[in-house]
Amino acid sequence: MRKEKKKDVVSQLAEKLSRCNIAITTDYRGLSVAEMTELRRQLRQAGIEYRVVKNTLTRFAAEQAGKEELNQIIEGPTAIAFGYGDVTEPAKALVAYIRSAKGALGIRGALLEQRVLTSSEVTALATLPSREVLMAKLLAGMQGTIFGLVQVLNATLAGFQGLLSARIKQLEGV
Repeated sequence: MRKEKKKDVVSQLAEKLSRCNIAITTDYRGLSVAEMTELRRQLRQAGIEYRVVKNTLTRFAAEQAGKEELNQIIEGPTAIAFGYGDVTEPAKALVAYIRSAKGALGIRGALLEQRVLTSSEVTALATLPSREVLMAKLLAGMQGTIFGLVQVLNATLAGFQGLLSARIKQLEGV
């Protein structure tokens, strides 16, 4: 590869790394061309870019993007899935493909913002509900707490009102 081409590849990878929320590294050895094409099609439908990379150029790109932590999970033949939206989607898509293809693809790890995840953590990430579902659960929990507080305060006021009503009836009876 010529020097200018290498610089272009490094700058493209650096741009992808700086833009993505999560980058999952995989070992693609053992995949046929048809399987790789199917994997890329499935990932593209989920809005995920999947690219086979050269390790040396990826190391330069990671340094250029300020994500040197990625170098910890680059070894041997490597492909990277770049996720730009919900961080669980790339993990879910890759784990679903591995289950359907009976494990020809191996997950090495991931870079989530500035944190390196192991392959087991990526698999656990795939089991999490989406961000929207987690936010809905959080809001439901907060709403339930506030509703309980309102009920307690309302019961206290109702008890005080009952006490005042009883006292008024007692004074009227005198």
